[in-house]
Amino acid sequence: MTRSFSGIKPTGHLTLGNYLGAVRQWVEVDQHQADALFSVVDLHALTVDHEPARVRRLSRQAATLLLAAGLDPARCTVFVQSHVDEHTRLSYLLECTATDGEMRRMIQYKEKSARERAAGGSVRLSLLTYPVLMAADILAYGAHEVPVGDDQAQHVELTRDLAVRFNQRYGRTFTVPKAVLPAVAARVMDLQDPTSKMGKSHAETAGIVYLLDEAEVVRKKVMRAVTDSGSDVAYDREAQPGVANLLEMLAACTDGKPAELAEGYTSYGALKKDTADAVVELLRPVRERHAELCADPGYVDGVLREGAERARGLARPIVDAAYAAVGLMRPV
Repeated sequence: MTRSFSGIKPTGHLTLGNYLGAVRQWVEVDQHQADALFSVVDLHALTVDHEPARVRRLSRQAATLLLAAGLDPARCTVFVQSHVDEHTRLSYLLECTATDGEMRRMIQYKEKSARERAAGGSVRLSLLTYPVLMAADILAYGAHEVPVGDDQAQHVELTRDLAVRFNQRYGRTFTVPKAVLPAVAARVMDLQDPTSKMGKSHAETAGIVYLLDEAEVVRKKVMRAVTDSGSDVAYDREAQPGVANLLEMLAACTDGKPAELAEGYTSYGALKKDTADAVVELLRPVRERHAELCADPGYVDGVLREGAERARGLARPIVDAAYAAVGLMRPV
């Protein structure tokens, strides 16, 4: 069976954008079509300044929400990245395979390092090298497919390049994966800035719907969403980005089509109300299941423990083979 790897960073509370753009696809499609591994990639959260207790808390919350959303441990593997040592073991070998120039050409490094410097901070070396750790996340499991959005496609291409280069130098060791872009991926934008993606680590939160927001909080955020000048409801991403964002949200929640939905509205208020209702109903079962899982922490612990054990069992032979291929002595 095809194997796939997906990860989510615990750098903030998961949002409606995370759910509609990735998690729902994992639940409804990916875990049924492949030997799928889903990881809370907590090591990636250390590339910027962070509060240790918050990373730990968000890591557990993310894992719990993945289960609440519908990932089934009987069908897939759910685990925390730092619980499997093979990720960091392999990352160093891939650092010895990658080049400085490749790292510095990564678009996300350029953008994130520029923001960090503009804020007066220093740029951690791990921010430069984290695409190599991401490559290790994938190659350690012999993954054939990596479901990603456009913003991560460059990192999967790097992973492919490193796998090919390693195989050419040291003998075939790694499966060369491919990026898989979802056929239909909801692109949820910030309700207060409809030209920017809804991000879980944004400083301004008024335009972000979090999966654990109470129903009334969701309604308030949607009803206060920025719209556009004029009053006509039309689906035009360029001319009316605010209205288009609401229509896309409503369409994603109701399996409708934005342009067709627009024809049923004559006012922004009615569109906002229906969108708010649809989002609340979409997230209600996730929030309820999350509350049940939080009341049974032993279950979550067991899932993560068993997931890490299975992940370790898959990764160790591949990483051991990579260590042998580059000329390192086997432990005695």
